[in-house]
Amino acid sequence: MNRPKLVLPILIFFMFLFKACIDNKSEQNSSIQAFSIDFNWGEGGPNAFAKPGLWADANPAEHVNWYKDMGANTIQTFIVSCNGYAWYKNGVVPEQPGLKHNFLPEMVRLGHKEGMKVMGYLCIGSNTRWGLENPEFSYGYPNDRHIPYTRKYLSYLDEVIRDAVENTGIDGFMIDWFYQPNRSSNNGKWLDCEKQRYEELMEKQFPGEDILSEEDYDAYSRLAISACWDVIYKATKETNPDCIIWLTSFDITHPHIVNSKMFQQIDWLMNEAGDMEGVEAVRNMVGEKTRLITCLANWNNQDPKVVVPNAIKAGVGLYGFTKPGENSLLLPIENYLESAVDSLRGDDKNIAVLARVYNGYSLDYAK
Repeated sequence: MNRPKLVLPILIFFMFLFKACIDNKSEQNSSIQAFSIDFNWGEGGPNAFAKPGLWADANPAEHVNWYKDMGANTIQTFIVSCNGYAWYKNGVVPEQPGLKHNFLPEMVRLGHKEGMKVMGYLCIGSNTRWGLENPEFSYGYPNDRHIPYTRKYLSYLDEVIRDAVENTGIDGFMIDWFYQPNRSSNNGKWLDCEKQRYEELMEKQFPGEDILSEEDYDAYSRLAISACWDVIYKATKETNPDCIIWLTSFDITHPHIVNSKMFQQIDWLMNEAGDMEGVEAVRNMVGEKTRLITCLANWNNQDPKVVVPNAIKAGVGLYGFTKPGENSLLLPIENYLESAVDSLRGDDKNIAVLARVYNGYSLDYAK
């Protein structure tokens, strides 16, 4: 007699299940149209990274409006930039000195109102503040990879990730420079902390830099990166299972990362070098749900008129970045739409092509 009462709850359950499946499929099929005004680079610091507090007066509303005008559906901004200071207040990492707005959470709030994802950023291999404060655990503090993945550093990453994912509302975050450190600042000699890490992971004594075989170095490097990845993945997904982890690789086929568990588990994987050959080279190495992305930036010298149509045809996401202008922003988007694409160079040309495509215009469009 009571069985009919179960019909409505069961029907509602299956309706929600069906909607979740549709939403997930739509998410997988939607294009990634991303950009970053890159706060990493600037003047005044102890290296080529921006000094702490540069652009601390950046206005979240102005930034979100700029990305909206560009037509982006994904904003990549910052949890912690390479100078080692955070872009939100009251977190486990000190904020950028003089930070005027609670920048990252405000970017999330305003970006979500416009239907955009907002992604943070962590440079895994380089952090000036970490290098200065932990000299025994860092190969100096150059604007290069200088941090070995010791237990101490992994504890730092774990704390930062959990704090940012829980408290800022980000949809995910990019991880960058995820390779072994450049030890040239220490004349190629290994720090004691990294010798210890080698012995922990390889379960044998560190043989010395001069006789370390290439085979053992590669094996150690893959283990060190894998152990660091495990911390990143666990900290992220335990805090928010839906949080997207986005790996950018300037050498996407490097032997220390190819065919790795990270490639299988990563949500978004980007070839920062920008060539479609690099993207295709790893397509069969990634997980079922991994989204592939290519990149336009001045350093990789790709032709956006070639890369963008090929990426769209291959179902590959798009991303670009450049450092800010003097006011923490770039020129208004209409400036990039007023000129013919072929009259522009470098990042201006990249932005002009992406803005046209993101807004649904042809590459020949001129305002």
